[in-house]
Amino acid sequence: MIKRKFAMVTITALAVFGLVLSACGGKSDSGTTASNELEQIKKAGVIKVGTMGTYPPYTFLNDKKEVDGFDPDIAKEIAKRLGVTAEFTTQDFSGLIPSLQAKKFDIVISQVTITDERKKQIDFTDSYITNNVKIIVNTKNTDITKLEDFKGKTIGVGLGTNDETYLRTEVLPKVGDFKIKTYDDVITSLKDLDAGRIDATINNLYALKPIVDENGFQIKAVGEPIKSDMAGVALRKDNVELRDAMNKALADMKADGTYDTLFQKWFNETPAK
Repeated sequence: MIKRKFAMVTITALAVFGLVLSACGGKSDSGTTASNELEQIKKAGVIKVGTMGTYPPYTFLNDKKEVDGFDPDIAKEIAKRLGVTAEFTTQDFSGLIPSLQAKKFDIVISQVTITDERKKQIDFTDSYITNNVKIIVNTKNTDITKLEDFKGKTIGVGLGTNDETYLRTEVLPKVGDFKIKTYDDVITSLKDLDAGRIDATINNLYALKPIVDENGFQIKAVGEPIKSDMAGVALRKDNVELRDAMNKALADMKADGTYDTLFQKWFNETPAK
């Protein structure tokens, strides 16, 4: 009787031990799956996308309050080629990368310029667009035509953007003292420029045209482009499968003409080759 009890205890202990091992093994497998965000996204059927939503024609809310623009169209096309749908969240540009790192969404597509500094925090796909940046002033302004003319002036720029970093780290040391005023959206900065509350801003012409056309701002671009920026889809580090799948989607879009169609739709011209 004692031997039988001992045998039963032993069997029970082994069974429990086996369940523990099984549970541990299951956790390990789950962890492996969790590390592959592409599989998670495909399983959910949705890729969560962060975007600014106030930067037409790149990203904005249309008359139906839907997220629209070149960037969302690129995101939707990538999603389609991954076999999922795109779900958008809008917020100020300065909060997009922190929110990405906090896993509030899977990717950011909002004209995020690819820089070495940002690569320390996040990863990028291959570039999907290159933008030429120019100096923008009020039409009445004849004092500013180049970066050296910024000295002693007030220059507006988007908060947390590559343009802000460029002004602070490259232009300011080179040109000398000028004031930098930051904005959460482009429209407000252009309103201030139109009203004479700032002396200049820097931006690309694709972004300015629809805003100027809609609001009648009296502003103009001057001089030659001061720099060219390449934007990519931003994602968290160590997601090689997701990055590679999006790169393939982008390459296929360019190869089959879909990219050219979207570019023509939003910018009324074919992209430079």
